Amino acid sequence: MAREFPRLLQPRLRELLTGLAAISIEGARGVGKTWLARRHGGTFIPVDDPDERAQLSILGAHLVEQTHPPLVLDEWQRMPELWDRVRRAVDLDPAPGRFILTGSASPAQAPVHTGAGRIATMRMRPLSLTERGIETPTVSLASLLVGNSSETVGGATHVGLDQYVDEILRSGFPAIRELPPLAREAQLDSYLEQTALHDLADGTPRRARGLQDWMQAYAAGISTCATYDAINSLAGGRDGGPLASSTARTYRDILEAVWFLDPLPGWSPSENEFSRLTGMDKHQMCDPALAARLLGLGAASLLGVGRPSMTTPRGVPRRTRLLGPLFESLVIQSTQVYADLCGARVHHLRTKGGRQEIDIVVEGADRRVVAIEVKAGAAPRPGTTRHLTWLRDRLGDRLADAVVVTSGRRAYRDEDGIAVVPAALLGP
Repeated sequence: MAREFPRLLQPRLRELLTGLAAISIEGARGVGKTWLARRHGGTFIPVDDPDERAQLSILGAHLVEQTHPPLVLDEWQRMPELWDRVRRAVDLDPAPGRFILTGSASPAQAPVHTGAGRIATMRMRPLSLTERGIETPTVSLASLLVGNSSETVGGATHVGLDQYVDEILRSGFPAIRELPPLAREAQLDSYLEQTALHDLADGTPRRARGLQDWMQAYAAGISTCATYDAINSLAGGRDGGPLASSTARTYRDILEAVWFLDPLPGWSPSENEFSRLTGMDKHQMCDPALAARLLGLGAASLLGVGRPSMTTPRGVPRRTRLLGPLFESLVIQSTQVYADLCGARVHHLRTKGGRQEIDIVVEGADRRVVAIEVKAGAAPRPGTTRHLTWLRDRLGDRLADAVVVTSGRRAYRDEDGIAVVPAALLGP
């Protein structure tokens, strides 16, 4: 029997259902949306089943009759008109806890209405480090956002670099991560192939190969702000020429529609002194295991055995291994899960020319900020915190806290008051 992973979103979904009539859970396929919905739903209807779709077409506006709420419409985008049916049902009866919709892709035919004010959305991502159960966190992101930098930061962990590498490769997909290594690799390959072949409107093998080439080029730029022109150039065309920008734009649209890509937007505060910040996205996939698989990386290559040369997009420094970028991607993915729980937004900061860069900027509802640098080493090196102190000088009290996330074993504050926290000890 497959292992079940309690999800941090469960209490939030339960609470929302006490006040809202309809909730849509969105996210990439395989992240656990169906599992979560079934545990909080009444009647379950898998809309990706052709027989169920036929029945729903017959029922029409009567779809809620003789069902036990919340009615779960799983993979609703396979029948886009369901969105408008739910919206109309909520207009007629806004009683809380009536519908849960799950979707792993944007529908090809968009709903007539957005559902604003009737259907609330909730984003679900792969398992965070806390949800994977590898350690009990001792440092809370929500507490860091409160801004008491004098608060003691402590705790110790047995998790070291080897285990973080294992977590990168295992993935945060609940049904994949517990498989034996060979089966896990086969499932990740299948995930990539299904994304390339079946999410294309004209999913011919040739087009699917082109999309996989672009996905591989994107993976080579993971955790960077490489331009899309550089990624497109690295991907190339099937005939050896440059990839057409219109084709690349189609690929991006497809992968964003299925939440395969999860880019980190640039931070854009309103203060004049930040006028030189760029708004470029930092490239991320929904799970770093997919990037590692696309690049053919295993534990040995990530840890530097053989030090294979990696081809990277123009403008990205040549990288002999991708441990640092993929470790950063793992931390970003977990931080996004924690930030969602406290209503915060996750960005990155980069000034023009890259003179100052901060890997993660978490901005709370009150506009206070936690700045996070991510280093795959066990401890910060000299100069690691210089960009954090630069930001602290400019933001003053608006900077709630500054953190360096590492692969080390102990959490503490350094002599400048900056928190040093192992990735496994950072939690919601």
